Amino acid sequence: MKAYDVIFYLFALLTVLPAIFSAFHPNILYAALSLFISFFGVAGLYALLAADFVAAAQVLIYVGGILILLLFAVMLSKNIYGATFQEEKKKKIWPSLLGMLFLGVITKIAWTTHWSEALVDNLVQPTTARIGHQLLTDYLLPFELSSLLLLSAFIGAITLARSK
Repeated sequence: MKAYDVIFYLFALLTVLPAIFSAFHPNILYAALSLFISFFGVAGLYALLAADFVAAAQVLIYVGGILILLLFAVMLSKNIYGATFQEEKKKKIWPSLLGMLFLGVITKIAWTTHWSEALVDNLVQPTTARIGHQLLTDYLLPFELSSLLLLSAFIGAITLARSK
């Protein structure tokens, strides 16, 4: 077993175990914190696959933005521990069947894919350099139009905030 494989399995465990903990823990704050750890594991897997831009986006968007927003929502909510839910057995059957079907499809894909043909060896330059080159050559017009759209949204938000 190579060092790359060991690191991959460590990141996979860092992703899967906190995700399972997050799904089944009754305390929502601990579930959100374990999801935080799981998102870092996913970013590590992206970095291991030489997708540095996607790994950075994972950390900035999910860990830095969405999960912090979720934690603030949990901490600022009132009476989250007193909420009760009524469960019906009929409602548990369909999600369980769909989950087993999804697990079967993922297992079939995992066993039939030739994992030895790694794409990591074929990379010539990092993904950020390729994305930057594509944005400033082939996709320059949509890139600039999106920046104008963001600028107009920013100006509109400032105008609405100042008027009150």
